[in-house]
Amino acid sequence: METASTPTHCPYCALQCGMALSPLPTGGVEVSERADFPVNRGALCGKGRTAPEVLSPAVRLTSPLVRKDGALVPASWEEALDRVAAGLTAVRTAHGPDAVGVFGGGGLTNEKAYALGKFARVVLGTSQIDYNGRFCMSSAAAAGTKAFGLDRGLPFPLEDIPRTGCVILVGSNLAETMPPALRYFAELRENGGKLIVVDPRRTKTAEQADLHLAPRPGTDLALALGLLHLVVAEGRTDEAYISGRTAGWEEARAAAMAHWPEYVERITGVSVPRLREAVRLFCAPEAAMVLTARGPEQQSKGTDTVGAWINLCLATGRAGRPLSGYGCLTGQGNGQGGREHGQKADQLPGYRKLADPEARRHVAGVWGVDPDSLPGPGRSAYELLDALGTEVRALLLMGSNPVVSAPRAGHVEERLGALDLLVVCDVVLSETAALADIVLPVTQWAEETGTTTNLEGRVLLRRQAVSPPAGVRSDLEVLHGLAARLGVEKGFPADPEEVFEELRRASAGGPADYAGISYRRLAEEQGVFWPCPAEGPASAGTPRLFLDRFATDDGRARFAPVTHRPLAEEPDDEYPLLLTTGRVVSQYQSGAQTRRVAELNAAAPGPFVELHPRLAARLGAADGDPLAVASRRGRAVAPARITATIRPDTVFMPFHWPGEGRANTLTNPALDPTSRMPEFKACAVRVETVRVETVRP
Repeated sequence: METASTPTHCPYCALQCGMALSPLPTGGVEVSERADFPVNRGALCGKGRTAPEVLSPAVRLTSPLVRKDGALVPASWEEALDRVAAGLTAVRTAHGPDAVGVFGGGGLTNEKAYALGKFARVVLGTSQIDYNGRFCMSSAAAAGTKAFGLDRGLPFPLEDIPRTGCVILVGSNLAETMPPALRYFAELRENGGKLIVVDPRRTKTAEQADLHLAPRPGTDLALALGLLHLVVAEGRTDEAYISGRTAGWEEARAAAMAHWPEYVERITGVSVPRLREAVRLFCAPEAAMVLTARGPEQQSKGTDTVGAWINLCLATGRAGRPLSGYGCLTGQGNGQGGREHGQKADQLPGYRKLADPEARRHVAGVWGVDPDSLPGPGRSAYELLDALGTEVRALLLMGSNPVVSAPRAGHVEERLGALDLLVVCDVVLSETAALADIVLPVTQWAEETGTTTNLEGRVLLRRQAVSPPAGVRSDLEVLHGLAARLGVEKGFPADPEEVFEELRRASAGGPADYAGISYRRLAEEQGVFWPCPAEGPASAGTPRLFLDRFATDDGRARFAPVTHRPLAEEPDDEYPLLLTTGRVVSQYQSGAQTRRVAELNAAAPGPFVELHPRLAARLGAADGDPLAVASRRGRAVAPARITATIRPDTVFMPFHWPGEGRANTLTNPALDPTSRMPEFKACAVRVETVRVETVRP
């Protein structure tokens, strides 16, 4: 007798690949392909195939833990929740509501993100809430909102990519971060389109490109401005489009013309002939796209950098037209939905601004509270972490592991240790959870139902396929129990569909309008693109944005008048090299879950330092030798990986591991003035060989 499988979605990246889960007679579940889901069309990477291994009670938390006599020991749910409520109450009473912080994650479902934001503002009354998505897409979101009046990662579905004429892919290694998406770019080239990859490393993705540009880390802004200069100088602008659909061109053009090709070559290291070739490939076809990822975004000038790439699209008439446009490749599983529904410091559900009186009135009406009772915007993610133990004395953390993932991670670890109370809700005992006073074990993707929004803006239903272990509760149940203990008996249901129904009402009329999306529709359809203000056959959502007008007051897109500026921390005699960080295919984010999967660990067992053979020769380092990488913030040690695919002035480290090889010990928390994004992608370092002591028998 066959057991019915449950159609659902992968727990990892923002592709949210479709998969099916079937229970095995011996226990556990088996993953199978879902060829019907249009995003991945059955393809899965190793992380998706092995995701059920983290469901095992052998690798995950199954009981609340409380700290007694310095050690975390099992406790009942009643004791754990009582301790949390008492601790939060004590801090609020002694220091005020803003002494309590809340830190969320881009992997939380829409329901959880919504409920967490509401809990912070209604139950705790604190302004101090942000989430780890601030470290991921915030610069692209800020630039997209400035330019178009609306931020949705991709304003078109992935299926449009193979049908365009050229794609410039900036700072993305899709072959390792989103392997099933690489097929779209292979199909683009099969159809005669061109792929340009911008990356300081010749990655597996760059190897697929028709043209690879390898700029010095942190110079993407100058590169984009140099390309726009050439577009103007060669008469390739679309003047009718600029006149009819944009504003601010004169200032942006003047800024670009100050970045002549030879000047840009000196800054970036990209030769003038390659700059000209990039412009020729991009401008030759009728339609083209620019897609950015963390490379240009995780900089202290990330908003301006993305704005410059958007300028290139606008000047050539490549936005708001079929098969053309700018898009951001969102990273985390629900990175898009996570920033839309209220866990970000300055936002309310529906992508409304917390400082907007009308937005406050609408959401407060749904929540049944006085608009004046809602706190204002709080600190951004790194600023919140930096304030721990001083202005912020207690922290409730869900779905994040900042001990590994935050910039200047050693300092963040110290701040977490200085708190009066740290409460962590997680699936596993992450490095951050290990520091907590109270750890609450929560359900994960296959054990619960909820919605996510993928990188296309496609809202999806992830269905429960298995029951969680005894002793595990959902994040919604945790918030329900805490709200009741803190005096709010209603408004925090544990049922995800009930939460989503309220989210629909709260988002109605906002930029990210989910009012027309229901669980019923999501179960019957392959996702629904927001905005979707109404139900019914005539409202299929909005797969393609901006075809008629942009979401600005006058319907025109805005150019960004930006100019190149140096990194927050340039190399010098003491720290002569640049470090850039990123991911490898077999690990995900902080590795808290993937490092517990044997197959993935066998493929990527630990950190490394990637460096060019010329640099290795200067250091006297051989492949596999331990290297120390030092910045002004700390020191990390990992084996050398020597390759000619990286610039000689740059070293690369993946950021998935804690301990001695923790890359984020080194990274710079210098913040973008608009997005408050830290400068993960470039900091000054020195590299030294490490003497290995021989132990005599």
